[in-house]
Amino acid sequence: MAETARHPAHRYGNRPTMKDVAARAGVGLKTVSRVVNGEAGVTPDTERRVQEAIEALGFRRNDSARVLRKGRTASIGLVLEDLADPFYGPLSRAVEEVARAHGALLINGSSAEDPDREQELALALCARRVDGLIVIPAGTDHRYLEPEIRAGIATVFVDRPAGRIDADVVLSDSFGGARAGVAHLIAHGHRRIGFIGDQPRIHTAVERLRGYRAAMEDAGLPVDDGWVSLGSTDPARVREATAAMLAGPEPVTAIFAGNNRVTVTVVRELAPRERPVALVGFDDIELADLLGITVIAQDAAALGRTAAERLFRRLNGSDDAPARIELKTVLIPRGSGEIPPSS
Repeated sequence: MAETARHPAHRYGNRPTMKDVAARAGVGLKTVSRVVNGEAGVTPDTERRVQEAIEALGFRRNDSARVLRKGRTASIGLVLEDLADPFYGPLSRAVEEVARAHGALLINGSSAEDPDREQELALALCARRVDGLIVIPAGTDHRYLEPEIRAGIATVFVDRPAGRIDADVVLSDSFGGARAGVAHLIAHGHRRIGFIGDQPRIHTAVERLRGYRAAMEDAGLPVDDGWVSLGSTDPARVREATAAMLAGPEPVTAIFAGNNRVTVTVVRELAPRERPVALVGFDDIELADLLGITVIAQDAAALGRTAAERLFRRLNGSDDAPARIELKTVLIPRGSGEIPPSS
């Protein structure tokens, strides 16, 4: 009770202030501010006294006041394609860790690959005065963000570039990864190789198809129209595409799957078939090591971390030209891509 009596702010349930901390520690307000904000210029003994006063009083920094002074909300927004997609879990977590290291909160949402939903989410986050945005684009026109960027909201795109505006972007090497994956199948004797990818309006799908065609051209191999299928990653569509490629007198002997969701459906479609079909998938998937699935792996966590670091660099005043940062992919042979052609 004596402790409370010396600090009436506690008696009446009010939040202790920096002035209370300064009085208890026997220092000035500026010294308390330096300790709270991690600034230099405070001796170890003084810092210890201030920290003890903070702990004794239960003082918490008033970030709302900092927002009013600096115009910053200590929050960033992340617009993803689908929070349920395993690829985006490590990416989101990496962004969150970087944000936390900078004292910021992360707010995220899913666009469901809908350009209108993406715009709605991004603008809603801007209306809530986030300091910056990280966007995985669903649409191909991001001019709607130009007023927000001019108003000072830092924006970085990840996995796919922005449409019709110049902005920072962090990508995986989709073209090079697909090219290496298909070349791996060719090196194991395959000449009829199918490609099943995502929707043709998506940048990564186009780049991976371009890598597939480049590998086939490098080897002097033709590409039959029936060997290429782009569209929804809905399992029914992928199953139909897989079955079509494996039918006829000259079926494909190998398939390159354009992303993790396509790979999972293709694995299920191939499992009951007697004739072995080689498979390489873009993106690693859970249990791929146990199932022996060869993949082109991209580092989702590195994508998120790099994008977030770029965002906070902008927030800290960097005004250099927008950058395109491309991260390497890695071929992981596990067995399915090394099956030789059966015919």
